Amino acid sequence: MTKLNSLGRFGLCVAFVAIFQCNSTQQVKAAEPAKATLIEVKKIWDKAPHNAFTDLIRFKGEWYCVFREGKAHVSPDGALRILKSSDGKCWESAALVTSDKDDLRDAKISISPEGKLVLAGAGALHQPANAKHQTYIWYSDDGANWSEAIPIGDPNYWIWRVVWNGKTAYGIGYKTVNPRGTRLYKSEDGKTFQTVVPELEPSGYANETAIHFEPDGAALCVIRRDGKPNDALLGKSSKPYTKWTWTSLGMYVGGPQMIKLPDGRYVVAGRDLKGGAKTKLWWLDPQKAELTEIIALPSGGDTSYPGLVYHNDELWVSYYSSHEGKTSIYMARVKLPKK
Repeated sequence: MTKLNSLGRFGLCVAFVAIFQCNSTQQVKAAEPAKATLIEVKKIWDKAPHNAFTDLIRFKGEWYCVFREGKAHVSPDGALRILKSSDGKCWESAALVTSDKDDLRDAKISISPEGKLVLAGAGALHQPANAKHQTYIWYSDDGANWSEAIPIGDPNYWIWRVVWNGKTAYGIGYKTVNPRGTRLYKSEDGKTFQTVVPELEPSGYANETAIHFEPDGAALCVIRRDGKPNDALLGKSSKPYTKWTWTSLGMYVGGPQMIKLPDGRYVVAGRDLKGGAKTKLWWLDPQKAELTEIIALPSGGDTSYPGLVYHNDELWVSYYSSHEGKTSIYMARVKLPKK
């Protein structure tokens, strides 16, 4: 039998450790999840002094991106711009919705059960007035010609987003004067909104929302919360949506939007403040009420309020940002990893 001297035994140990470490490294790499790929990001609009607060949809084979234009983040001249594109690359203005009595803000776009484009937004009323804010809704067949503004909900309740569940429209309004509160509304005709829950979220300054309805009617809601605490909440409910459970997501999300992918996964988008403001995408695990970061988009400063559309195996994200100086509208295309 051949005996190993101390040097030989040491060398064998080193070799064994090296092999073990190499195998361990390979295992760690194999366990790493696939990452999202930013295919393209492009500035699509910067014509106003301040361009912000977006949403995005596809309608009759065309892209529509909506947002607010104004002289500043808060200014009395706010108007809602509607952009249109056939390919998502070249964009042109389809319409500009204005008001002589409001600063129009936070455009959101959807499609009604009758196949019309639906624009929703809030007006900061020029003072003196009987209220501070009023939410409005507009309708269009082609994105170019819009109805007159239809007031919806209660004065001083900002209905952040109108979401359709079958033929019924839902929206969560947050109170813009003290005492704060949130209120769930619904409408059977998309014009007259009734209160479903007068006091939806009992604690903190909850406000901006993303709502998703499952085919069985179950509802998920991500809601921004400011002040102390300033963590976003995940809400769950089922028809008739009069009772909700709320769980902290453990982090702040500004201007949230949410989408369910064809493979069943949920993506949340919004503003993260850690290390400086960024517009980000996260995976949402609704069972654990957890957010896992997917990707940070090129952004900074005054940024967020994304719109989400999943099209041809790519996630399209509209958002605004001031990381290049002027606050402008951007369009990103993201390739998400397979499930």
